[in-house]
Amino acid sequence: FMISKDPLFTTALEITRIQQSQTSRLFIRKDSYGKFFSCLLYVPRDQFNTKLREDIQEFLCEELCADDIEYTTLLSESMLVRMHFIVRVKDIQKVKFNADNLEVRLIERIKPWDDDFLDALLIKYHDADAEKLHKEYSDTYSAAYKEAYSGDEGVKDISRIQQLGTHKRLGLDLDTCNSTVGAEYSFKIFSYESQLILSDVVPILENLGLQIISEKGFELKRDEQASVWIHDFSLARRHIGNDFSDELKENFEEAFRAIWEKHTDDDSFNALVVTANLPWRSIALLRAYAAYLKQIQFGYSTEFFADTLIKHKQITVLLLQCFQQAFSPIGNAANSRKLEATKINILKKVEEVSNLSEDGALRAYLNLIDATQRTNYFQHDEVTGELKNYFSFKLLPERINGIPLPRPKYEIFVYAREMEGVHLRGGEVARGGLRWSDRIEDYRTEVLGLVKAQQVKNSVIVPVGAKGGFVVKAPSADRDEFMALGVKCYKTFISGLLDLTDNIVDGEIVPPSEVKRKDQDDPYLVVAADKGTATFSDIANSIAQDYGFWLGDGFASGGSNGYDHKAMGITAKGAWVSVQRHFRELGINVQKQDFSVVGIGDMSGDVFGNGMLLSRHICLTAAFNHLHIFIDPNPGSATSFKERQRLFRKPGSNWEDYNSELISKGGGVFSRAAKSIPVTPQMKERFAIDIDALTPDQLISALLKSPVDLIWNGGIGTYVKASSESHAQVGDKGNDVLRVNGNELRCRVVGEGGNLGFTQLARIEFGNHGGVSLTDFIDNSAGVDCSDHEVNIKVLLNDLAAAGKLNHSRRNRLLESMTDIVSELVLANNYAQVQAIGVALTQTDSRHQEYVDLMRYLEAHAGLDRDIEFLPNDEKLEEREAEGKFFTRPEISVLTSYMKMYLKQELADADYLDEPYLIPYLHSAFPQTLVKRYGEEMEQHTLRPKIIATQLANLVVNKLGPSFVYRMVDSTASTVSEVIKAAIIAMHICRIDESWAAVEALDYSVETKIQADMMSRLVRLVRRTTRWLLRNRRGNLNFESEVELFAKPMVQFKKMMPKKLPSESTKLYKQKLKSLEEKGVESELAHEICSADFLYPATSLIEVSQSTGEKLSVVADIYYSLGELLKLNWLGTMINQLPVSNYWQALARETYLDDLSWQQRALTCNVVNTKSLSGSGKSKVARWNEKHADTIARATNMLILLQAENNPDYSMFSVALRELLNLSHSTAHGN
Repeated sequence: FMISKDPLFTTALEITRIQQSQTSRLFIRKDSYGKFFSCLLYVPRDQFNTKLREDIQEFLCEELCADDIEYTTLLSESMLVRMHFIVRVKDIQKVKFNADNLEVRLIERIKPWDDDFLDALLIKYHDADAEKLHKEYSDTYSAAYKEAYSGDEGVKDISRIQQLGTHKRLGLDLDTCNSTVGAEYSFKIFSYESQLILSDVVPILENLGLQIISEKGFELKRDEQASVWIHDFSLARRHIGNDFSDELKENFEEAFRAIWEKHTDDDSFNALVVTANLPWRSIALLRAYAAYLKQIQFGYSTEFFADTLIKHKQITVLLLQCFQQAFSPIGNAANSRKLEATKINILKKVEEVSNLSEDGALRAYLNLIDATQRTNYFQHDEVTGELKNYFSFKLLPERINGIPLPRPKYEIFVYAREMEGVHLRGGEVARGGLRWSDRIEDYRTEVLGLVKAQQVKNSVIVPVGAKGGFVVKAPSADRDEFMALGVKCYKTFISGLLDLTDNIVDGEIVPPSEVKRKDQDDPYLVVAADKGTATFSDIANSIAQDYGFWLGDGFASGGSNGYDHKAMGITAKGAWVSVQRHFRELGINVQKQDFSVVGIGDMSGDVFGNGMLLSRHICLTAAFNHLHIFIDPNPGSATSFKERQRLFRKPGSNWEDYNSELISKGGGVFSRAAKSIPVTPQMKERFAIDIDALTPDQLISALLKSPVDLIWNGGIGTYVKASSESHAQVGDKGNDVLRVNGNELRCRVVGEGGNLGFTQLARIEFGNHGGVSLTDFIDNSAGVDCSDHEVNIKVLLNDLAAAGKLNHSRRNRLLESMTDIVSELVLANNYAQVQAIGVALTQTDSRHQEYVDLMRYLEAHAGLDRDIEFLPNDEKLEEREAEGKFFTRPEISVLTSYMKMYLKQELADADYLDEPYLIPYLHSAFPQTLVKRYGEEMEQHTLRPKIIATQLANLVVNKLGPSFVYRMVDSTASTVSEVIKAAIIAMHICRIDESWAAVEALDYSVETKIQADMMSRLVRLVRRTTRWLLRNRRGNLNFESEVELFAKPMVQFKKMMPKKLPSESTKLYKQKLKSLEEKGVESELAHEICSADFLYPATSLIEVSQSTGEKLSVVADIYYSLGELLKLNWLGTMINQLPVSNYWQALARETYLDDLSWQQRALTCNVVNTKSLSGSGKSKVARWNEKHADTIARATNMLILLQAENNPDYSMFSVALRELLNLSHSTAHGN
């Protein structure tokens, strides 16, 4: 033997002792020559296999630094298998080992997996539980699993498997990885019942910033239970990131689960989990801001933002810290100090960023955080208690760098994995519809265009413009699924808006919970239906009621307990008011005379269907929708009306449902999918087409350019642009192939029941070529007006219900009973607004400079942007003036709407809106049924000041014109609120309402130009009276006292005035009276209108009478006698005729007229106050003339010289007025 006796005996004894056991033993001996180690190993027979032998061999080679190894194996009847290894080494002296330690480690290594598993279980569990689990899982774990993992790992995996239960959520376990070359992490996924599809998992891991080194999968079959699959991924980081930690493990597992369960997006932002050790909600916040930056066309892709944040992870963490400090509801004053320090730190680090684009991206994030005013990021769901899985942010666009114009006042951005949406508001109290947009890439651009129109559309109602839109980001091919998803996303959108909106409870503002506000109270939020959401009002109101929102079902107009716009036909009826006005100006009564129409839409639609039933004289020659083209070249108006009526009543009807037997010869219904459509002789004649066949798109273009009376737009899309615009600028790619230019239209009138059918430049171009149209925001404003009436009524009725004065069912019955009255109120607003624009248009040549100045005033004070509103710049204005062209109807529409918005804004701070005198204006906004029943309660209406302000703004602009207030402010140096107060007093003093209504009643009896002239004369009287009040009684402007002082005497003066006028004025008065009567105006009304031209001095004379105690008739005699004596009537006429070429001359002319009026009044006072004079008014003037003959002669001589001038200029009149002033002063103290 090569071993000595004692070691041999010990070894032999040990071998004999273990023969009948299942114990493993290792006997190791050094070769006496130092060439090898002899390793004798006994293992239980049932444990032996080749894999075991190879594992032992590998272990010995590693531990003993083997150069070579040989082995022999002995299998006998013994319970043990003997293996003998000869481990050859180069230098046995250098091999350091401990034989006992080596044996322990080897036996541990080759210990049966089940034994190892049981030992591990006994460490973690009580004996009984350990035995039970061992029995359950020892067979569950497959051989492949046992080869791959230790018993310890098996115990660890049990807890994950048990957590799976039957809810089918994945079990997840991230750990460090030492077993795979190149791998840093091991990530196990436990799935219930089914194996995961790797192509579903791999993209998630890659987006989490990881590279997949390898994957192992195991199926664990369990008795009477579903299988469990384990997928083990060996992973490496693709970016430099944080070291492994418990926090990283938690963030990673929660992020993967959120992605897998579709609570958050799967994209490259998720690499921030590993790179910056961020939780998934923080990453979703960054993703949301990037999505918003995309919508405001910031210029970088979302992928670029993600890459930038990953690259600059320290700044990313600081940005999130900044957000936390700004909006965490549990923050304190210290947070504010920390916030400023964090911002400074961010900017300092951004300065170190060398790439300019990355610098811009990081600054954009900080800018958005600064612009954010509120967020629901920290809110918990009241039902689940979990943080909400969608975000909403209230933003101040004016603080956002580079945001596209126009900038709304406020904006709420709602973001979720399935949807995104924006709600843009023009002010604190705003209204507008919410649409389901299909423009995923640029839905905000769509909404911005709509809110721009809504702003001016809302000029007639209390709220300013608002508009919202959302997109569904995961469309489904199944329509029912897609609709269900749309409703779900709409609910999220509504919830996101309400999450950030203050409530009113018992008259007190209640901020939303868990929201830190950086702005002021903001409780007014109302929405309406729009494209795609026509039936969603009840959904919105249900959510509002769940939130306990103070407006209740007034939150979303319409719905089951609101006004159904389609049933009322209110939008179409409002637009039809415009159509009636346009044709009336052309001498056509569309309610009594047949006229031809080309339409956009179909009879199942609200605006188109209702519109095409508003006259029995409509001859609908053609119409098209997205499916068909309807042609009826020579329709019978009565027959076609009945058929359209039938289609309108048929649910879901289309043009194919039109009775073909009722279509005139040469017509038909054609599919837009057809390759070609033959053009019949009748079509050629009707539509002026000279081609035998056209494609559907070509035919539609031809129809739009056909010579018809009316184009009625009740559809969706933009069909007419200006010749100066490209199709790309229009932003409606689907209609590029059929769109035509405004100068190609040959229709006489356009009615825009639908939105955005024409670009604004197309309308202007159409107008400059003789066409008649307004704008979509004017034509279809009735819908939003109706909604506003509904909300205002509901606010009142809900307050009554809360006070126990009205129950819910009675409220609903009352609402329904007032449907027709509300419709009348709305259409009256439409009529007044369209009329105001029409009257203003008749004066565009004579008042061109005034309108130019108005436009500039609105630019300076009302936020008007000429470029955005497509108004002419100064160069274009000069071109127009040279061509004799002035402002068009669409442009006047913009100026009118902006002035109304401006007046509402300026009146917000007026100190007289709560005065009792103005209550009738509050009442005028409601049905008289409500006023009679609840007039007192109405005075406590939450929106009383705003409703009155709106009514006053509408009244002033609709009756007195868009430039009235601007001119008064400019000429009297008064504030807007002072001007409006004086104007209201003046209208009441002059009592123009009855006369105005009588003029309106002349529709179709006299020409609209005559009506406009009559109205202008009434306005002129109010304007002169307003200016007089502001110049002479500004400090005494009290509604009741001023009206009481002047109104009745004004009536008296009006009656006596024809007899008091000088002979020349009497002759002129009679000529004007005769002219109106010859034009069909009834005698009494003609007198009222003609009197207005001569009532300008009335207020001065009334004041003189009141202050001196002299009879008004005597004062009038004196006034007019002085006018004849001193040639003041001639002087006033000449001043009025002075040419005006600039602002200063206009101001000078007005000042001269005011000075002349004041001096004639002062001279009248001088005569009245001269006690030595007696007799009648005329005799007093005669004696006064004798008394001051020399002084008077000097003044009259000056006027005689002025009369001799062929072209008197401003300086001459200035001298003449100065001479009159001297006369007034020198005769002021006569006895």
